[in-house]
Amino acid sequence: MKIQQLKYVREIARRGLSISAAANALHASQPGVSNQVQQLEEELGLQIFERHGKRLTAITAVGESVLAMAERVLQDVDNIRQLAADSRSDQTGTLSIGTTHTQARYALPPAIKKFSEQYPNVHLNMVQGTPPEVAEMAATGKVDIAIATEGLSRFDQLAILPCYHWNRSIVVPPGHPLLSQQTLTLEAVADYPILTYVMGFTGRAQQDQSFIERGLHPNVVFTATDADVIKTYVELELGIGIIASMAFDADKDAPLKAIDASHLFNPSTTHMGIRKGSYLRGYMYAFIEFFASHLDKATVEEAIKL
Repeated sequence: MKIQQLKYVREIARRGLSISAAANALHASQPGVSNQVQQLEEELGLQIFERHGKRLTAITAVGESVLAMAERVLQDVDNIRQLAADSRSDQTGTLSIGTTHTQARYALPPAIKKFSEQYPNVHLNMVQGTPPEVAEMAATGKVDIAIATEGLSRFDQLAILPCYHWNRSIVVPPGHPLLSQQTLTLEAVADYPILTYVMGFTGRAQQDQSFIERGLHPNVVFTATDADVIKTYVELELGIGIIASMAFDADKDAPLKAIDASHLFNPSTTHMGIRKGSYLRGYMYAFIEFFASHLDKATVEEAIKL
């Protein structure tokens, strides 16, 4: 049995039983992957995949058990490599972060700056995607840490750690009638066309729930994943914007105005997802604490242990 064979089996399962897709992902040839999987099955004396001709159609019951064990073995192999690298030098390596545009643009810069100053020889790799995409990356070991507001809890492989709470602001052009309101209400907000985040991003579901609870039906005329795009179209007077408060800077975003809406919506929480059973290098713990000071090494270790 070879480690590479286990990698092939795992990748085939991840790629919906497509040998060609697994081969492409692992930079191997399709016949080579197929032959290695068959050799593994012959050595073990069991069938991992059901077949119809040359096509894989399902994972057998015993194959599911093999896959679960293979996943643990391959994670331990990765952990050994991380441990060995840490023992050679705790000042060099790579930190991969999967996150959304909002976190990358507005929440992460202070922690990234501090980390880069303290660990100048650690290469930072930031991958942006949707919350489900970055969660899947962390769950499968493609990134070390996922940071998002939604999506992480869908993966049982992840330990979920709360980082910080945030809320929203209403962004309007200068002179807008809402600026003259003494106390902003959801009813007043719902009277105007709304520009906000797409569903599944930046607390959108929780935002919508506040309107539903008041029996309101807001007219959402424009959605985007990027607060900067939303602000651009507010400036063009397509409507009013609802964005994360951290995404508005009074100086940089002038002449637009922001109205605090934290009394209208329940706060959202940004979380960090880390694969359970992972070995984290020393500088990874440092980054986590730079980003969320309450997440010290002991807290994180307790959360990710199997």
